[in-house]
This record gives sequence, C-alpha cells and structure tokens, in this order.
Amino acid sequence: MPNNALFYLTSNDMPLVSHADGIYIWDTTGRRYIDGCSGAITCNIGHNHPTVKRAMVEQLDKVAFSYRTQFESQVALDLANKMVDLTDADLQKVFFVGSGSEAVESAIKLAIQYFVAEGQPERSKFVSLRPSYHGSTMGALGLTGYEPLEAPYRSITIGSVKVPSPDLYRYREASVEEHIAAVLRQTEIAILAAGAETIAAIVLEPVGGASTGGRMVTRTYMEGMRALCDRYGCLLIMDEVLSGMGRTGAWFAYQHYGVAPDILALAKGLGSGYYPIAAMMAGKELVDAVGRSGGFMHGHTYAGNPLACATGLAVIDVMSSEKLVSNAAEQGAYLRRQLEQLAEKYDCIGNVRGIGLLQGVELVQDKVSKQPFPAAFNAFDRLTALAKGRGLLIYPRRCLNGLEGDHVLITPPLTVTASDIDDIIALFDGSLADFEQVAREQAA
Repeated sequence: MPNNALFYLTSNDMPLVSHADGIYIWDTTGRRYIDGCSGAITCNIGHNHPTVKRAMVEQLDKVAFSYRTQFESQVALDLANKMVDLTDADLQKVFFVGSGSEAVESAIKLAIQYFVAEGQPERSKFVSLRPSYHGSTMGALGLTGYEPLEAPYRSITIGSVKVPSPDLYRYREASVEEHIAAVLRQTEIAILAAGAETIAAIVLEPVGGASTGGRMVTRTYMEGMRALCDRYGCLLIMDEVLSGMGRTGAWFAYQHYGVAPDILALAKGLGSGYYPIAAMMAGKELVDAVGRSGGFMHGHTYAGNPLACATGLAVIDVMSSEKLVSNAAEQGAYLRRQLEQLAEKYDCIGNVRGIGLLQGVELVQDKVSKQPFPAAFNAFDRLTALAKGRGLLIYPRRCLNGLEGDHVLITPPLTVTASDIDDIIALFDGSLADFEQVAREQAA
C-alpha cells in the first residue's frame, strides 16, 4: 500500500470508508457502523437520499457553477426565499458561502461594515462566550473560546472580549435563576470595561455544540443578552452552524427562546453533507445600510453556486416532506429518556443535556462532586474508540475550555426511528460498560 500523503489532526489508522445509506456507514472490510453523530453533526437527512441525489444530478445537467457577479441562479433565489420563510421573516436577507467558518466570518464583516456605514467605525470589538466554538479561520477563531484551538494562534488572531457561558450543570449559585443573573452581570461589566461604544456585536450559540456538549441556556438568559445589545447599541449574532436546520426540533434553535438575532450563521445541516453550503442571514435594515455605502465588501468564489444551492433546496424539501423537524423533537425526547436511564445505571455519566437530536453526555470521575476525569486519561477519546469498536460513531470533545470535562455528543440523523435509537442505546450501553471497566483498571 502506498504511503498516505493525507495530513490531518488525527492518525492515519482509520478505516477506509466504502459506502453509506440512511444512518449507516460501511468500511471497505464490510463492517457496518451506526452514524450516531451524523458525521460532524452534519448529515441531518442521513446518507444516500435519492431525492437529493436526483436534484444534484439535474442541476449538474444544467450548470454546476456560475459566478455571482456575472449570473444569478434560480435555485439560489429559491433557496434564499425558502430560508427567509423558515425564519418567519425574522431575517430577510441571505448570503451563501461554503462552510460554517465562512458564515461566521461573513457575520463578523457584515457587522463591522454596518457600523462603518452608520458612522460608528469605533465599533470593532466582539463579545463571545468561554467556552464556545465558532470556527477555525482567523476571525472565527478569535471568537472561539477553546484553549487548545486558540493557543497556537493567539499571536496572530484578534481575540474577542470573552465572558462566561451559562453552565446549568456546574453553577455555584443557589439557583439557576441566580446563576443566569450573575452571568448577565458579568457580561455587562465586561462590555462596560471594554467600552460599550466599541462593541459591534455579542456572538453566541443558542445551544452549545462541540465545545460544551449540548450545553443549554434559558429564555431569561437570551432575553437578557438581547436587552444588553439593545441597551448598548450593538448587534446580536447567533451561531447556529451546528444547531440550525432542524437539529433541535425547530428549524432554528433561537426559535425555542422567542429571541431573534440580528445576524444568523448556518451550515452543516443545510447541505446535510451532500455538498458544502453555508449561509449568513441578516435583517434587511443592516443589508440596506451596507448597500447604500457601496455594497458588502466580501465574497467567495463558490458563494451561492448553483450546485450548492440546488443541494440545499433539496435538503429542505426532504426535511419538509418527511416532517423531519417534528421527528427530531419526538425522537430527541425519546433519546433523552434513554440516555437519562443510562445515567442512572453508570456512575461515569454526570450530566445529560441538550434538546431534540442534539444530546450531550458529560463524563465524570465522581458523580457527587462532579469531578472530571484527569485530562491525561483522555476519557472522551477512550469512550469514542470503544463505541467505534462496537460499531457506533459518537462525537467527542471537552467542555471545560477544552482542557478537561470530557463529553460526547449523540446526534444521529433526523430520520431516526425509535427502533434506531434502541440500537444506538444498546451499543452505547455496552460502550459505557467497557469504559467503566477500563477506568477501574486504570485506577487500580
């Protein structure tokens, strides 16, 4: 076999993928895996869907690529209008890009250019949460609060003003309400210390993703953050790269809270893994102001290309016709109940959290004290490897600034049935038993 020239973060001992269908993926040895995390929480409609494949081929037969300054495509117009409808017109303008990081970068640049157009160029700072994840490109990385990702590039990124993320599992106040009030106070103090007149936007995830393991916030928190933006004249940007497009049992996670953003970043589930497509959505007044100043000084070669937009439109059509958003709510509730039963069975599960088919499981060494496993034990990687050995794919990370606090995400495609979830839980159950055995042997 020739040397592997690929260069990624992980080692090169992964199986070779062969094919996939629905919630299953096979490797070239014929082994089958349940995709219990939708790849990277991406394949919302599952693999190999005939409707999407047909739409892609039909578009390929017409034109795969046209450049946005030379032509517009009907599928791009149709997809943009469809997405506005899904927000109930909370956001009226759409800018297509190719990835989640690009969507976040676009949101940053639109916010900056809006304030330049409005005669407030001093508004150039952003407030974001720690922990959080907003992407790997330089601007998005500056917003990210995840130490292992930040550290190598700190000298060349423009960091945001970091404020605490609500933690409904590890809070130290007397109640959730007091905890939320304390976090909002700390956020306001940080805004004032940085200079409220210099803040362009607050950026947050309505439901935490890889950096927090499905960490939730509350309606009071979201209303409080919206109020801070309104009080100090900055924008509210929501990053739904991971939580958007039906994953949480609503088209967009912000809809659970009744608080709309000024700018919204989307990706992953929009293309559902079939073709790279992402989007920034914004209010008309922002876009109009930028337009009057000469237009949005931003763009990418593949922004809004026809094949990507045809794919996104087909994905939404599948989600609508198969009622996958409501299925995410229904099956997500069932998955949550099954995970909570496992939490009663296994001492290593400290917390189960999330909403819809975005569920996180935090691992602890001690359930009472909530003490995390030592970082060197790499609990998140160990459990993920054990699950993969049983034929279940899950998604690991750490939720305490990326340094400790191991968790895994259970985020299957939105097409799952109760029977599929039973299969996932059976494999995860065995993986947890394997994990606790390894942990006991390590401690002995």
